[in-house]
Amino acid sequence: MSKDWKTRTKLVHEGSRRSQYGEMAEAIFLTQGFVYPDAETAEARFVKAGEDEFIYARYGNPTTRMFEERIAGLEGTEDAFATASGMAAVSGALMALLRAGDHVVSSRALFGSCLYVLEEVLGKFGVKVTFVDGADLEAWRAAVVPGVKAVFFESMSNPTLELVDIRAVSEIAHAVGALVIADNVFATPIFSNAVEQGADVVVYSTTKHIDGQGRALGGVVCGTREFIRKVLEPYMKHTGGSMSPFTAWIMLNGMATLDLRCRAMAESALQIARALEGDARLSRVVYPGLASHPQAALAAAQMGSGGTLVTFDIKGGKEAAFRFMNALDIIKISNNLGDAKTIATHPATTTHSRLPQEQKDALGITPGLIRLSVGLEDVGDLIAELQQALAAG
Repeated sequence: MSKDWKTRTKLVHEGSRRSQYGEMAEAIFLTQGFVYPDAETAEARFVKAGEDEFIYARYGNPTTRMFEERIAGLEGTEDAFATASGMAAVSGALMALLRAGDHVVSSRALFGSCLYVLEEVLGKFGVKVTFVDGADLEAWRAAVVPGVKAVFFESMSNPTLELVDIRAVSEIAHAVGALVIADNVFATPIFSNAVEQGADVVVYSTTKHIDGQGRALGGVVCGTREFIRKVLEPYMKHTGGSMSPFTAWIMLNGMATLDLRCRAMAESALQIARALEGDARLSRVVYPGLASHPQAALAAAQMGSGGTLVTFDIKGGKEAAFRFMNALDIIKISNNLGDAKTIATHPATTTHSRLPQEQKDALGITPGLIRLSVGLEDVGDLIAELQQALAAG
């Protein structure tokens, strides 16, 4: 890997493989199996496959390997494993590491499916899970005691955009020998340097910004070669959570414009947040790039940006929020994020609808809360539409 390359160069060239035909574009190797020249080679490969040798697409594939090397080079990790979805990455990283009797400490503000994995799946298999307020370092210090195997958090929470201090929590975890697993999807690989700040394992839903155009599900786990190949890979290849070669090819193409897209989207998000802040029709506007955000200083130090999402709370609750959403035109109603198209989501009735009301209340997921994933449209058009829709709400 050429670690001295800058980000945009890595996004275009890192991990490139070419066949004997010398194709310019990354090739799609749509094959589930591979041919061996003789029986001895097949035997040897099953004992130990070489760096550029493959056995079965569930174990690895040239196109998938290009994507893994590219994202690892970008993230600054030794290796990566591409998965079928973002939740395959989250559940795989946790399930491969933890055993009955282990103890994991997690931030409380999580995506609903992440909460399910921690509470229901890991709990069912005898893993102890302790939840803390992710922004409260004293709570982390109290919970992360000797014997804790891992800590898990979203570096920026979904949907309320609360940040976890990666460096501080990593220091707390490492002091007792715990592994740090960070779900970095909201921060994106462009704005977060989670590994430099102490995270041991970083997971992404590549469905979001990395694809960036709503085409395919995918995920990736980045970490040390020891963790990826000795801990994670055996679990993933035997349980079937690997990314398909076609999806990997889509992700490779998405990465070429990732830096450009994320920076343009974040600039528009900041302008939108500034335009909405102080609007009498809203009870709050949440964006880590605003001075009013309680963690604005942490966002600046940890990310250098407020990110690509804005949340705001419409006075009048669910009814006003629905009137607002139904008045949108350019902005689409959906539950994805990180797309080139701007997307409005009502978390209380969609992505977080299965959470008990007391949990929603604790996380700040109110009936009037809107999560806005800012896309690549003209920001003036977006602001005008938001103002028009708020008038309808």
